[in-house]
Amino acid sequence: QVQLVESGGDSVQSGGSLRLSCAASGYIGYNYCIGWFRQAPEKEREGVAVINRVGSTTYAVSVKGRFSISRDIAKNTLTLALQMRSLKPEDTAIYYCAAALRGGDWCLDLWQDNFDYWGQGTQVTVSS
Repeated sequence: QVQLVESGGDSVQSGGSLRLSCAASGYIGYNYCIGWFRQAPEKEREGVAVINRVGSTTYAVSVKGRFSISRDIAKNTLTLALQMRSLKPEDTAIYYCAAALRGGDWCLDLWQDNFDYWGQGTQVTVSS
């Protein structure tokens, strides 16, 4: 079983920055896909960024150039981060960390149905 716990959500002004973190505990294994999704009020959940075991990444067009995903593995704990810069009001959403314990080209599709484990989410609010 894998547990994902997000942190770092906050309220910021437009143009500001935030760094989200996701602590993944449990058995991650050698091959995995992990990423960030978000859900804005009255909208469907959408992919933001994903990263695979070898460090390949995919970003949603709306965040490319402003957000950066990274992961670090230490002492059998994987920590996923999302550095967000130049935030816009349209970035306001609940941000979720998600993981799948397998790899493959599908990982970079940013498709939420491919992910098996989800965190509870952290709220990001960007005011104009």
